[in-house]
Amino acid sequence: METESEPYVRLATLRQLHQVVAELNTARSLADTLQTVADGVVQGLGYELACVNLVRPDGDLVVAAFAGSAAAEALITGRVGSRDSWERRLAMGQDWGALRFIPHSEGWTLIEDDVPQWHTDGPEPRFEDEWHPLDRLYAPMYTSGATGGELLGVISVDRPRNGRHPGAWGREALQMYASQAAIAISNARLRANMQRALVRLEREQQALRASEESFRQAFEYAPSGMAIAEMGGDQHGRILRTNDALCRLLGRPAAAMRRYSFSDLVHPEDIGTLLRTSAEGGRAELRLGRRDGTYLWVSLRNSVVADAADGPRFLLTHVEDIEERKRRELQLAHRASHDSLTGLPNSAELRSRLAARLCRRKEGPQENAHALDAAYGSLPAYETPEGFAVPEGYAMPDRYESHDAYDSNGHGASYPGASMPHGIEAFDHHVHTVAPEGDTDDGTKGLAVLFCDLDGFKSINDRFGHHTGDAVLIEVARRLTSGVRDGDTVARLGGDEFVVLADGLGRADAADLAVRLRNAIIPPIRVDGRAVRVGASFGIGWAHCGMSAEEVLQSADQRMYIEKRSRAKQHRRAG
Repeated sequence: METESEPYVRLATLRQLHQVVAELNTARSLADTLQTVADGVVQGLGYELACVNLVRPDGDLVVAAFAGSAAAEALITGRVGSRDSWERRLAMGQDWGALRFIPHSEGWTLIEDDVPQWHTDGPEPRFEDEWHPLDRLYAPMYTSGATGGELLGVISVDRPRNGRHPGAWGREALQMYASQAAIAISNARLRANMQRALVRLEREQQALRASEESFRQAFEYAPSGMAIAEMGGDQHGRILRTNDALCRLLGRPAAAMRRYSFSDLVHPEDIGTLLRTSAEGGRAELRLGRRDGTYLWVSLRNSVVADAADGPRFLLTHVEDIEERKRRELQLAHRASHDSLTGLPNSAELRSRLAARLCRRKEGPQENAHALDAAYGSLPAYETPEGFAVPEGYAMPDRYESHDAYDSNGHGASYPGASMPHGIEAFDHHVHTVAPEGDTDDGTKGLAVLFCDLDGFKSINDRFGHHTGDAVLIEVARRLTSGVRDGDTVARLGGDEFVVLADGLGRADAADLAVRLRNAIIPPIRVDGRAVRVGASFGIGWAHCGMSAEEVLQSADQRMYIEKRSRAKQHRRAG
């Protein structure tokens, strides 16, 4: 390095230093920047060898760039020195401002540590400031450009071209260069990190776009119905988007679907099922309305999706057509509960409907009604397919809400923590069935059970065969069904026996109904061009709580036989 007595040399060196510092900021990558730092030491600061040791994420330092000797570069580039060894080197020797100089008299102790280094040959120094082959000079680089920052790396230099230790100017130049190199390396690393982040972001965006496109295609072209609805807020449940399959399924265009929510489309009887369906993973089987006014059975499954990590959540609903399966299930249920020949409810279904109206109470109707009124006040009730229930808005006391009305023996079941009021064995939202008393019409309306047995049917079977007999049974079933009110039950008990359940009748009403039904059966029935006639005997029984379904049917059956025997034979003969 030039001496203080040569100012024109210092000016030339300053120009070189300015040039190499400018080149630090033109490098396009971190690797280029590191190599430019090493080359600048050799080209601008007058050293024959320069090495850039960069701190790795684990704290150790790796030889990242080398300049001045291809052989030395091949020997140590990429090798790693431990942080402890570097800390020991930077802590010993002489302080030259921000630089650290270790003379050959002390450097021999470092020959065996793990810091990558090269060895140069040369004669022993002849004067005091001459460079020795084992002298070492380090320029630490810090993230802030000053010693107060975090260590970024170390520039190692060797063999000044003038063969002397650098003077004050040379030291200042190397120290300033190390500070500028630290800034350039930090900027290059920041640019590299930004480039990696941009590449990663672009890849993520590409993956997101691919995912969105996959979702769009899966949504649009799914073979079953799909819908996206709002979740939360004032517009909760409003349909935002539907696929073609759902529009075809319901016969509604996509623009029209966006005016509805599923609660607008569901069958009124299934609204409770829809409201009970959980948003996350909820499933339900219900009916949705089509544009033509019909309803379609569907399986509805919900899941929640988010527009982004912290974005709004939406309800993704999968709708599958199960109309055919439901039809088969209903057909199977109908076959199990209905007569295959006439289509009427069979014996099992009749007993089930009758049993649903009866309980095994022991006290009389009036006594029980008084006890209920005393316990709960007046609770109106309505009929359901399962029996009778208290309307919405009327509530039972908490201790009576959940229970089994009766045990398997027909006795009142126990209620943990409470007992029923005196005179009441159980309460299951049931309105007791009562019957007229005595043989006269006292104005009481009850559940009449009309037991019908055909007269002369056996002779038709014997003379004309079972085909004609079956046709007669089918026609009788039709005439009986046509002669009763909506809500009444006509069932085939077996053979030529039929039963009619008619609620809300007094004794006179039941007798009139039996006459009308008998008169409906008597007219001739044409089968294969032949007219045949059957008569009918009716027995009227009354169902009331305290009886079993079997007891009710036996009572009506007995009255039918009494009526059959009391009638003259000519009135019962088939024509």
